[in-house]
Amino acid sequence: MEVTFVDSKEDVAVQLGQVENFITQGMDAIVLVAANTDATDPMTQAAVDAGIPLVYVNRKPANLPEGTAYVGSDSIDAGIMQMEYIAEKLGGKGNIVIMNGNLSQEAAQMRTEGVKQVAAKFPDITITKEQSGNWSRDEGLALMENWLSTGDQIDAVASNNDEMAIGAIAAIDAAGKLGEIIVGGVDASADALAEMEAGRLDITVFQNAVGQGEGGIATAVALARGEPVEQVVWIPYELVTPENYKDYMQ
Repeated sequence: MEVTFVDSKEDVAVQLGQVENFITQGMDAIVLVAANTDATDPMTQAAVDAGIPLVYVNRKPANLPEGTAYVGSDSIDAGIMQMEYIAEKLGGKGNIVIMNGNLSQEAAQMRTEGVKQVAAKFPDITITKEQSGNWSRDEGLALMENWLSTGDQIDAVASNNDEMAIGAIAAIDAAGKLGEIIVGGVDASADALAEMEAGRLDITVFQNAVGQGEGGIATAVALARGEPVEQVVWIPYELVTPENYKDYMQ
């Protein structure tokens, strides 16, 4: 099996061109991490029309016609797991701020939805601020600095990923509030686990990237061979806390 890799740099137009090139080259299957899950229809249609199996990984598009599949984690679960832990640590009361990822992507939309579903069960928990940090550590830092400068009470940060959470921690540290605000992320990245080991990050949610990658390729190979596959393959999230984080350190 020969695998060709390209990078769209999160550009939808570039990604569509790459898919069209793969179709022209007669690839047996295409595996894709969507730059924008709301803009996948042209790529999906092109692959379906050409009869080439298309497997989406990590970011789930709304439309999955026959001949396409999705392998990834159910994004809402990450938000639910994160917020359940935060709510418990808060004793069911406090002011929460949410750092969104790129809101054109399903992962940001559904992780946020999971956080809100759990928060709604607690009358004394209030979501006071919500804004996109575009998955970026620098933007998470700037966002948290801005929120802290208002003087409003913030008891916890629910971040859609670890990078923004780490940025938030840096701002909290600079403001002399380390340990006063609970911070949660998603991904269980190496940097996030280091922050947890240092006692600075309270919770993250492991997204099994290796499992998603393996599942994506396995599904693509099966489709290319004409073998039956599950159209949606879920790779479960796992809660990572100060009690078990060492299990996730490589």
